[in-house]
This record gives sequence, structure tokens and C-alpha cells, in this order.
Amino acid sequence: GQVLVSIRTKDSNKDVVYEALRRCKYKFAGRQKIIVSDKWGFTKLTRTQYAIDRQAGLLQPDGCYVKYLAEKGPLVKSLLAMEKAQSA
Repeated sequence: GQVLVSIRTKDSNKDVVYEALRRCKYKFAGRQKIIVSDKWGFTKLTRTQYAIDRQAGLLQPDGCYVKYLAEKGPLVKSLLAMEKAQSA
């Protein structure tokens, strides 16, 4: 099937959102499933991989998404980007 609703929330609100989606299922005809993703927000990374890469300075938060800091390019630019990511 196709995704009808996608919700991103804090882990502390997980139970409330799950209950809201469970009640919402009755508004749509047919069988609806609730799937809890193991991804971090709207990124393609799992929660554990996100935490590891964030600690290593390979990611930079960018609103709802995340910037992947490349290991290629000028050394000065890479060092400045990693330093900025560590401080954020």
C-alpha cells in the first residue's frame, strides 16, 4: 500500500501519537497499519547511526533535515565545517 499519514514527533509523545493514529484508522476504509520507523526524523539514517555520526562530527543539523559533511575537498574548509558541527 501507500503511506497515508507520516508524523514526526519526540519520543516522549510516541504513545499519544500512536493512540491518535489508532483512532484515525477508523476514518479510512479498509485495513490500515501503523508502522513506527527506526529512522531519525526525515533523514535516511537510523537512530543509532545518527547518534554515532553526530558525535563523530560527520553531520550538521539543517532544520528538518541534516547536512552530510563530505570528507573530500580543501582541508581548511573541512576542518572549519567539522569545528562548526562540533560546537552546534
